[in-house]
Amino acid sequence: MLADQIARLRESIGRVILGKDAVIDLVLVVLLSRGHVLLRDVPGVGKTMLARALARSIGGEFTRIQCTPDLLPSDVLGTSIIDPRTFETRFVPGPIFANVVLVDELNRATPRTQSSFLEPMDEGQVTADGQARRLPHPFFLIATLNPTEHHGTYPLPEGQLDRFAMATSLGYPPLEAERAMLAGHAGHHPIEAVTPVLVPSEVLALQESAAAILVSPAVREYVLAVTGATRDHPSVALGCSPRGGLALVRAAQARAALVGRAFVTPDDVKALAVPIMAHRMVLRSLAGPASSADAVIAEILAQTQVPVFEAPRANA
Repeated sequence: MLADQIARLRESIGRVILGKDAVIDLVLVVLLSRGHVLLRDVPGVGKTMLARALARSIGGEFTRIQCTPDLLPSDVLGTSIIDPRTFETRFVPGPIFANVVLVDELNRATPRTQSSFLEPMDEGQVTADGQARRLPHPFFLIATLNPTEHHGTYPLPEGQLDRFAMATSLGYPPLEAERAMLAGHAGHHPIEAVTPVLVPSEVLALQESAAAILVSPAVREYVLAVTGATRDHPSVALGCSPRGGLALVRAAQARAALVGRAFVTPDDVKALAVPIMAHRMVLRSLAGPASSADAVIAEILAQTQVPVFEAPRANA
């Protein structure tokens, strides 16, 4: 049942985003682990279509927030107005109140507006006028950054980056996928043909199932060894946070769920270490041979002893 639901979701998104099965799986890992994802990409590679295809596939509401320097927190969260008919104050929800929210070019918003996303991402709620209001469930935020543009942008602080469970990129499609896109998208866009394959309550059930995937003590110790090593590495000024370690465990559970496995293996941890941890790390200015966070993590994974793992017995 679970594998069938995930397969339908993956296939539905894959009809719109061609040749990017690995990235689609990473996004689904974040969705099932109740996290949020940061996409660092140049324009025009399909970030918006990915978010729209996901929202349509799960039968959820989709909104897009285009970040600019004059965007205010109230433009995101909502605001209270006085109803001219009743003279009573009522709250008008902002675009953050949706199941799938695309925050386009987050680094073009001011730090004040960037910080307005923290409570929704952390707690799934918005506090306005002293009252907490719950966001729809599931709530999944996809933020984008353009790595090639720096003029007029506000770099995200480490605390903001740490709120994203994963950072990855779509990148340009493979040649065959781009050729198929040119042939198939000319008349109409396939996003218009995407219909729900799940309902939001089924996504919540999938998240519950992923959270129940077994994580052995040996795998947890492996996660601690890897994340701890990032804090002691000579090239690293700021290592992976405990929040990052927790995100790595949850993402490993979701990856196991994606392949229909009832337990997490060290390979799940290794496969997700870079997209989960790299964006949380800050390297020293003279980092030496390991000149990127990806390289540091690869070095740590190569040097950290992988625990001997035995799959749990079915009746254990």
